[in-house]
Amino acid sequence: MAVAAPSAPTDRYTIISADCHGGGSSAQYREYLVANLRDDYDAWRGGYKNPYRDLQGDGRTRNWDDARRWQDLEADGQVAEVLFPNTVPPFFPTGIVIARPPTNAEYELRWAGIQAHNRWLADFVAEAPDRRAGIAQIFLNNVDDAVKEVHWAREHGLRGGILVPNIPPDAVDLDPIYDPKYDPIWAACQELGMPVNSHSGTGLPDYGKYPAAQVLWVIETPYFAHRPLWFMIMGGVFERFPGLKFVMTEGGAAWVPTTIKQLDGLHTAMAMGRTGEVGFDKDSVLPLKPSEYFARNCWIGASFPSPSDGATRTKIGIDKYMWGSDYPHHEGATPFSKESLRRAFSEVDAAEMHKILTTNAAHVYGFDLEKLAPYAAKVGPTVEELHTPYEGVPKGATSPCFYQP
Repeated sequence: MAVAAPSAPTDRYTIISADCHGGGSSAQYREYLVANLRDDYDAWRGGYKNPYRDLQGDGRTRNWDDARRWQDLEADGQVAEVLFPNTVPPFFPTGIVIARPPTNAEYELRWAGIQAHNRWLADFVAEAPDRRAGIAQIFLNNVDDAVKEVHWAREHGLRGGILVPNIPPDAVDLDPIYDPKYDPIWAACQELGMPVNSHSGTGLPDYGKYPAAQVLWVIETPYFAHRPLWFMIMGGVFERFPGLKFVMTEGGAAWVPTTIKQLDGLHTAMAMGRTGEVGFDKDSVLPLKPSEYFARNCWIGASFPSPSDGATRTKIGIDKYMWGSDYPHHEGATPFSKESLRRAFSEVDAAEMHKILTTNAAHVYGFDLEKLAPYAAKVGPTVEELHTPYEGVPKGATSPCFYQP
């Protein structure tokens, strides 16, 4: 359980990044793979070429080198991290956070690959258990397997919860995420206090082999990243599981207030029986307004927020907003997180900043702030520093947080 902390710091901030990424190397994953699949893995690995910048060359070791990660993060003022996956596990078609979920025919090998990642992650988190909240990944093809993996993750220290893949509209082997068939997964997460995480990058359809396919993928990524919110709310998942914690990360924040307002308006229309020519059965109307489910069950992981994203914190709910650096991604704020925070939040009250940077993530992911305090005393940015405005773009910065209003 997270330890109670002062309402606002007087000296230095304890920064918990609610969005960092890591993963094992191909050689490391091989050791965690079940023995009878290692020959198959070797054959698969021999034909795979990695296209991702943060997984190439010397930079790739940031994903699994414990000492290097803490050197980078501490220099950037971060003392703890919520660890999403990043590299390419065995038998995956591409990077872990953007790969489509497996078809039923692919499931056996892909499941073995994701279990190898989860077992690597448990050992990696164990190197700094007070400073890392590791997030295990599951698939939805087999509910029994997923439930067992939720229990395994909790038992092995992965208190960051689970990452659920967004389901593309053309994934014919999978039912939508609000289908009651998945209720045993949500029940296990609620029982064990495991957050359910949704991260941008998955859930998109196959755009085909066209020149415009890549840009269309980029354009529509936000829409498909946001879709789980209304699926989980309007699909009744939070009504069935009132204690579930649901976190949406790296999907922006400015869209949330408008979306919740729209859902509340639709809820009102449903209660009246129709909207336009569409009629609704009274049994389909949820007991609470969507905004009430959001306030009770949901949090936003705002990765490298721009000033406009930061300005929506009060409309979203200051207790629902968590900051993340997105380390080690090219678009992430590191190594200029302090400058990005000054640009977006210099005028924000210190008590609010304390929630955004520290206590909200501690509550959701179970960090003990007393154990993080010695690290913050050494490397955390001072209150005065973060409340000094920053204009411009640091030399070498590649994060959109410096280019967007």
